[in-house]
Formats: sequence, C-alpha cells, structure tokens
Amino acid sequence: MNVVIRVSKETQEKMIKYYKDKKRDKEIPYVVFQAVDEDTVITMYTSGKIMFQGTSADVDANMWKAMDGQSATEEDEKEKKQKENRYYYSTAIGSDEVGTGDYFGPIIVTSCYVKKEDIPKLEKLGIKDSKKITDDKIKKIIKDLLPLVKYKSIIVSNKEYNEKYGKDYNINKIKAIMHNKVLWEMAHEETDYDYIIIDEFARENRYYEYIKDSTNIQKGITFMTKAEDKNMAVGAASIISRYIFLKEFDKLSDELHVPLPKGAGKDVDKVGEEIVEKYGEEKLKEVAKLNFKNTERILHTMIF
Repeated sequence: MNVVIRVSKETQEKMIKYYKDKKRDKEIPYVVFQAVDEDTVITMYTSGKIMFQGTSADVDANMWKAMDGQSATEEDEKEKKQKENRYYYSTAIGSDEVGTGDYFGPIIVTSCYVKKEDIPKLEKLGIKDSKKITDDKIKKIIKDLLPLVKYKSIIVSNKEYNEKYGKDYNINKIKAIMHNKVLWEMAHEETDYDYIIIDEFARENRYYEYIKDSTNIQKGITFMTKAEDKNMAVGAASIISRYIFLKEFDKLSDELHVPLPKGAGKDVDKVGEEIVEKYGEEKLKEVAKLNFKNTERILHTMIF
C-alpha cells in the first residue's frame, strides 16, 4: 500500500526529529530523508510530499495528518464507516488483553467467539472496551455476558513474566504468543466466522515475527486499532479478561494481606515497600513486574 500526504513545515520538522534514528544512510536525489519504521517505509521529498509504503502505510499517514490538524474528507469518512460496520456486524473471533500496565497482577489474554445474531443482546449489556467500563459494572454484567459467548483465556503470572522478560522477550512478544495461543484454539473449535480480529499492539509483520517459533500459528488475522469499539468479539474479550484480572488481583491481595493498588503510580511504590518490608525483596519477583520503574524506586528507598 502506498499513501502520499502533504503536511505543514512544522509537522515536517516533527517528522524529521521523530524518524531521526530510523533513517536510512543512503542519499537519494530530491529526498529529505527515507526511514523505516517496522514494516513502513517513509520518504519525505523536497517538494513537500511524503510517501508511506507498507501494509500499515495508511495508519502512519493518518497519524501525521491528524497531528497536522487535517480532518478526513467526507469520502474518507464514508469508506471508514463502511469498513467499521462490516467488522462490527459480523460473526467473529476477537482477542484482547489486560494487566500489561499494572505493576501488580497477572496478564490475561482472552479470545472470544461472538455470533452476528447475538450482537443486539451484547449491545443491551453495554459491551465495549473494558477501560471504558467501571470494574463494578463489569462484575454486574459478567453473569449475563458469559452465556452469550464462547471464550478461552490464558493467564501469565508475574513470576512467569519475570522469568521470560529480557531473555529475547519483550512485552509485545509475550502478548503475541498469548494471543496466538487462544486464537488458534478458538479458531480450530469454531470454524464458522467472518473475521479473526486483534486490537493492534504490533504491526502485522512484527506480530508474526514474535510467534514464528510457536508450534501452532493462527493466520488470517485482521489487525485493527481501537478494535474493542469496532467489533463485539474483541469488546467481549476485553470485558472477560478484565473480570478474570480482577478476580486474580483480589486473590493476590488476600494472599499478601495487603490491599494492592492497580496501575503503576506512586501509591504502588508505597505498597511495594510494604511488601518488601513484610516478605523480603524476593517476593517482588512473584507478585510484581520487575521491569517497571517502580521496582527501582521501591528498592532505592529501602534500607537493608
């Protein structure tokens, strides 16, 4: 896919800085720079045109257009709406994850199978991205949601996470392996579907690079930004993942006899210090994601 845009001088300067470390060394006539960002090649010409080439060219181009304050044309909006409706009103398998931004608590990935005819029932429940629904509401609607869908979930504890992270694994690779596993299992049980959809956390090429050593690899995936709001299967997967996360989080709090805060803010640091004082530094390896900056702050304030 090739996309060509024009942006203001100010946005061009921002682009030059943004792609500084991703530029190709070779000099090309009439080209300000050429850079490679994952699977997209970006070429800025002296004429002011900027070309994006690759499977995600439209995503990158639209990001810079939006930053430049350019609104989409009426035709663009119509085409976008048609595509979104196609994905929304479909029988689909979708997956989503929670817990990656929380210092405490596991990572949960869920795949969900939703039939087109059940979409109105899910709409009545208010199914959408779990980040837009309170935890209390999730606990209330889950009993009505589960009978309407089929799902598979996988949990990675922080102990497992810490053992993997850094040994040729980053957070996106861990997530990709988890998504692939639950999607493959679901797609091989439910073959009557229109799409398999993931909320895009990595470009398609990079995603498949992450899972290349997996025994079973699920193909035919549609990668979509903000997929939780564009497809009911992804939205339902988001809700179920969050519900399981909340249960595991509460269980961990009970085991530690400490009310754990979510997220990774300063209140997390205080509780982390309390856990180290109570159980020792080694306990963090079991209950926290050690690569977070919280770990350094917690341990630096402790006196041993």
